[in-house]
Amino acid sequence: MKRCKLLCILLLLVTGCAQVPFRETTAIPMGSVDPAALAGRFHSTVPESFQLLNTVVFEYNDRKFLGIGSVELNAIRHTFHVACLNPMGVKLFELSGDDRGVSTGYILEPLAKYGDIGAAVGGDIRRIYFDLVPSRTASVWKRKYQLTFWQSSGSGTLEYVFAGADADLVMKRYYEDHVIAWQVSYYEYREHMGKRYPQGIVLINYQYGYRLTVRLKEIYS
Repeated sequence: MKRCKLLCILLLLVTGCAQVPFRETTAIPMGSVDPAALAGRFHSTVPESFQLLNTVVFEYNDRKFLGIGSVELNAIRHTFHVACLNPMGVKLFELSGDDRGVSTGYILEPLAKYGDIGAAVGGDIRRIYFDLVPSRTASVWKRKYQLTFWQSSGSGTLEYVFAGADADLVMKRYYEDHVIAWQVSYYEYREHMGKRYPQGIVLINYQYGYRLTVRLKEIYS
């Protein structure tokens, strides 16, 4: 609850609102797709490092707030650097992270008293951009228009769903005690320098009751 309150207070300082609709992935029969080949192909299209400019819409308690963020990430090293501004250009925070934790380079003073922003933002960055390919030992379930992988993750279970003409990752879900804790959906992939980037991302945190909608604006990698 403390983390939820922190994120709510953070985005209350961001002016504006936006609703970003994304096209649903086209339903393509997946019956003939080999799971191992699919995972290997998708792995080859995941960028190892990149720098992105996004708009982000935070939704909580029927309110919406708009931010502008840059994300620089290295998937091999599991490092990231992120900064967020409001639409008037006022910096809200800037931080970096790796497997050992998060380091805060800057935080707008009124935000500091509401808790660990680094942990809140870092957690969502990891959910969205890291661990995008299932392990080789993951269980597989074939449906007509989807291919789903299941594997243990921490104290719960992580689900990967692939679908569409290019068999891209369209959803990640995390469950604890058979109850969904969060999910990330990926939409409208585009290719850039041989790698694929979702132009729309929606994260829903069921545990804390908020939603993030991310629209890709620029790729600088």
